[in-house]
Amino acid sequence: MPGQLQALLALAFVLHAILGALMGLSVDEAHYALYAAHPALSYFDHPPLVGWVQWPLVVLNAPDALLRLLPGALWLGTVVLAYRVTRVLEPAFVQAGCWTVMALLLAPLLHVLGIGLLPDTLLMFWGAALMLLTSVMVQSKDAPRPLQLLLMGLLLGLAGLSKYTAIFTALALALCLLRARGPGLLRDPWLWVAALLAIFMVSPVAFWNARNHWISFSYQAKHGTGNVWEWANVLRYALIQCVAYGPLLALGLLGVFQSPRAVRGLALFFAVPLLVLLYLSGGGTGLPHWTAPAWVALAPFTGIALERGWRTRGRWWVVAWSALGLLQGLACLTLAALMLSGGMPFWAGRAASAESPNPPNPFADLHGWDIAGARALELAKRAGLSSVSVQNWTLASRIGWYARPLPVHVLEDRFDQFDLWSGKLEAGGSTLLVDWSQQPYVTPAGDHGFKVCTLLDHVTVHRLGYALADFDFYACTGWSGDPKPALKPAKP
Repeated sequence: MPGQLQALLALAFVLHAILGALMGLSVDEAHYALYAAHPALSYFDHPPLVGWVQWPLVVLNAPDALLRLLPGALWLGTVVLAYRVTRVLEPAFVQAGCWTVMALLLAPLLHVLGIGLLPDTLLMFWGAALMLLTSVMVQSKDAPRPLQLLLMGLLLGLAGLSKYTAIFTALALALCLLRARGPGLLRDPWLWVAALLAIFMVSPVAFWNARNHWISFSYQAKHGTGNVWEWANVLRYALIQCVAYGPLLALGLLGVFQSPRAVRGLALFFAVPLLVLLYLSGGGTGLPHWTAPAWVALAPFTGIALERGWRTRGRWWVVAWSALGLLQGLACLTLAALMLSGGMPFWAGRAASAESPNPPNPFADLHGWDIAGARALELAKRAGLSSVSVQNWTLASRIGWYARPLPVHVLEDRFDQFDLWSGKLEAGGSTLLVDWSQQPYVTPAGDHGFKVCTLLDHVTVHRLGYALADFDFYACTGWSGDPKPALKPAKP
């Protein structure tokens, strides 16, 4: 890799680290950090690796800034692996790997995964490693060596421990190998040893689910199918993909068709997960980052297409695409600035709440929860309360992380990971209730709430001189055990 490119990647890693040090953990990040605080064979909504890899740092009570070096390193490794895949696919195209790196650097959402550790951060790294290994095996004149197949099984096992959608990567790999080697590959005993190794590695997930009534598989089946299937949902999800990753990466589709037949099958690492997730999005489910491993897999073909275009169509063609890349670069910088500033000044003014006409600020999530958690610990100790509660599961992870070791109760009729960790608040129980103005709920009282809720404190979080959000803390006693949370009606 050229020295200038190494310097650029090092700069990106440092910027990720700085941004990570200046922002609090997001909803998902805090949830997976709590995995590490509660070691287990698996968890309600995801396999365990995203918690296991953080466990040493959490045990040492490492700060958020240090935790975020891990996704930064995984992002850096993913980009380097994609560069290596490009060099293997087209060794004669010296600059194609550089174009691949640039395409990944200009994908806005991938930077988010380089700051916050999600299962997808892990999966895109293992997926890139599997694609590199597969590219070597399909281009070799010899049959795959035992060590290669064993490494494949190891990587598949790690991918399976990262996220359930790793099954799409495994399917793409199988189809790619069969396409290149034919059915005769199935007679190789080392292939089946590798398969058994992968199954053995993911067995903790099965053991945990067998002891917990297979709740993860049931949840994922319902979560994946969604509601009524509509084409409009698919088109909306496709549009979000273009915005999240930028149209520059999509140029890789041209690179697929321009590549030799021997390596064209590697595009299955992109096509299989993307097409499946696009289809599932028709039911109304689908988050933008779920497709990150697929777009990483397409990036080498993007680099090849740009290099081929430079050689055959002239510099004007690449300059035109570079102009598009410049716009994507500006989008990356804008996203970073909004995350760092808490959305200011575009969401300037009073904190969004039921008492304010301002819309919710999507970037307020990243600021203030550390302050709220520390205050919750103080107030709970002062009031003699042994737990903290919220009225929606999406609010539980941040307060649970920053107010640990206080157990968190979710006061809604929904089973989730927090019920496994803390259980439901018992009828007649007392707790410290936390309400957040960006998602404000009516204070629960009466038949479907508490007998008494007393406001203990009101904290406003500021960023760059602007109010981002408010936190209210209540000492609540006499829980009814019959929750019916209701959002506060917005005032005109």
